[in-house]
Amino acid sequence: MSDNSQDYYGKIHNVVILGSGPAGLTSAIYTARGNLNPLLLEGEPSSTGDQPGGQLMLTTDVENFPGFPQGIMGPELMLNLKEQAGRFGTKILTYKATKVDFSASPFLIWTSESQEPLRTKSIIITTGAQALMLNVEGEERLLGHGVSACATCDGFFFRDQKVFVVGGGDSALEEAGFLSKFASSVTVVHRRKELRASKIMQDRAMQNPKINFLFDSVVRELVGSNKLEAIRVENIATGITEDLEAQGLFVAIGHSPNTSLFKDQLDLDEKGYIITHDGTKTSIKGVFAAGDVQDSKYRQAITAAGSGCMAALDVEHYLESLVD
Repeated sequence: MSDNSQDYYGKIHNVVILGSGPAGLTSAIYTARGNLNPLLLEGEPSSTGDQPGGQLMLTTDVENFPGFPQGIMGPELMLNLKEQAGRFGTKILTYKATKVDFSASPFLIWTSESQEPLRTKSIIITTGAQALMLNVEGEERLLGHGVSACATCDGFFFRDQKVFVVGGGDSALEEAGFLSKFASSVTVVHRRKELRASKIMQDRAMQNPKINFLFDSVVRELVGSNKLEAIRVENIATGITEDLEAQGLFVAIGHSPNTSLFKDQLDLDEKGYIITHDGTKTSIKGVFAAGDVQDSKYRQAITAAGSGCMAALDVEHYLESLVD
């Protein structure tokens, strides 16, 4: 689908889309059907395992995306979206944006492939957010095989199983509460003596008979070859390490939006997410944002796809206003 042979640098594009997750590819489908000839930069594979397609490329079964009653593999879903975007004429380049200039229109985007910038009348940013991980032995190998960073995505697969949640904030306790609907037991592992979560979230978790707590504890290693079998936990106070049987481990220590490229260009909130208003508009007219890069709350494939549709429609209206 990618076409890297053409010269995309000597023209002014209607819209360039940064990112190739559900938000980016949905915005590509809509802008392509709107005859805007979108150009999408899907990014490049990295040494840390990141690859074009976003978080779903690391997800096995996806059962909560509408239209797939039997579920669908994450990579297959992303391939379908990519093929659909290409079918309507989206040009997809396997490059990443390395620098942007939003100071004047046409906007400028430098890529990893050329020293000459792309020029465009509008931009849709869908660069997503990354879940912060533990970076311990076994984590990368078992991601998608017992290890997850999204309970609402994967919790259903752990019915009647023993799972652990790492974290101590509201997100961790929210994940634990959700998992308690399926798992036989949920243990929250937190490195401090006290939780950071709000009082109401703590009370709710403490009163849940399925939720247990391991304080002053950190996960040092994940055990298992093809699937998670146990977690190696160290008690910081005593220095004692033990292996605990586990079928699932959910990491809930936060997310980091991929916005370093835009921090001096756009208004960001205190967590680094792009601030949007009136739909998907950013602080720069003609620049729009969709998906997890501007959503720190829901972080679902379907909400990302929905906001990608919104961004495409917002771009259409914006470009029409330039003609008027």
